[in-house]
Amino acid sequence: MPGLPALCLRPRDLRRGAVLTLLFAMSVGAAAATGAWGSAEAEGSPAAVLAGAGEPGAPPSPGTADREAVERAAAEAVAEGKSGKKAAQEVVSRSGDRWGTVYDQGEYAAFAEDLDGRWTGVGLWTGRRGDGRIEVDRVQPDSPAARAGLRAGDRLLSVDGHEVSGLPVADVVARLRGEAGTPVVLGIGRDGAVLTETVRREQLRADPVTVRRLEGGITVIKVASFTRGSGERVREAVREAPPGGGVMLDLRGNPGGLVTEAVAAASAFLDGGLVATYDVRGSERALYATPGGDTGRPLVALVDGGTMSAAELVTGALQDRGRAVTVGTRTFGKGSVQMPTPLPGGAVAELTVGTYRTPAGRSLDGGGITPDLAAGDGAEERARKVLGGLGVGS
Repeated sequence: MPGLPALCLRPRDLRRGAVLTLLFAMSVGAAAATGAWGSAEAEGSPAAVLAGAGEPGAPPSPGTADREAVERAAAEAVAEGKSGKKAAQEVVSRSGDRWGTVYDQGEYAAFAEDLDGRWTGVGLWTGRRGDGRIEVDRVQPDSPAARAGLRAGDRLLSVDGHEVSGLPVADVVARLRGEAGTPVVLGIGRDGAVLTETVRREQLRADPVTVRRLEGGITVIKVASFTRGSGERVREAVREAPPGGGVMLDLRGNPGGLVTEAVAAASAFLDGGLVATYDVRGSERALYATPGGDTGRPLVALVDGGTMSAAELVTGALQDRGRAVTVGTRTFGKGSVQMPTPLPGGAVAELTVGTYRTPAGRSLDGGGITPDLAAGDGAEERARKVLGGLGVGS
């Protein structure tokens, strides 16, 4: 099994789309797998302890699962020849942990691939709606799904003959995954008709950062997700932007990613200082930007209801520190922290252990970020006017 990401702020079973859902885990490294979270880290490093460590035997907070109870349930099930994953998931479900989930080894291996922005599948972004139906939110260009004619708004009814309505998105993802070159039969609902499409899985890769130039010296940096390498890509784009030009950091529809990459992206616009604080079972820690970022270039951050988790962490830092004008609609509001726990039998439980806050101390969980300027479909045009008011292109 791949090394466990240490700190997760990843959405689970999102009502909006997910790149085959598992892509959007967030971590601060591999410290949990090595026990490194038990020691303090240097002040000014990406993560530093601000308060005393939480008690190992402390009771779980409301809305979180008891880690020991989850481990015990898995161990008892495995000892009886039953599914440790299923037993653990039942405990998590009863706990009220909204974001907690349990993966088997294969699902977690796929998750590790996703952190690199690559996976084997058919190229569907899917989401579960309030009534349990699974819908296609987006189709990756030049993917098996795209070549088969699938499109956003299609309803995914079945995978290889198994109905998927009502299933957690993670379970749907697991059915779509498999070896490259193997076929998968998709039942699709569209405009009242039921279609059947057979596609072959492929190794796919997403480009998390794209850059384009607008008239007037404006650089648009679109970050689709914070997978490995995305933070440095943002920094490179800022360094290569025209002198005196402004930047639009487009975080719309960004459901999160690796926290280290989010901090690196924020560092492109900050000269060190606080990005966020978070607590893990009573131990408060902080995330700091790397010194040397571009603090003079006019900056607008574009956000919407699909801006989540690590993307909200970046938005909150830039807004609180007065570095960017935020334009768009209120963000999703996912500010809880998950950490992985290996279980007997090989499964891995991701359990909520705390929340994170912006530099000003705002908790975003459930409330999200209200942008400085409200804008819907015309958000980019409004951002251009803001940059113009800041002297870009004038």
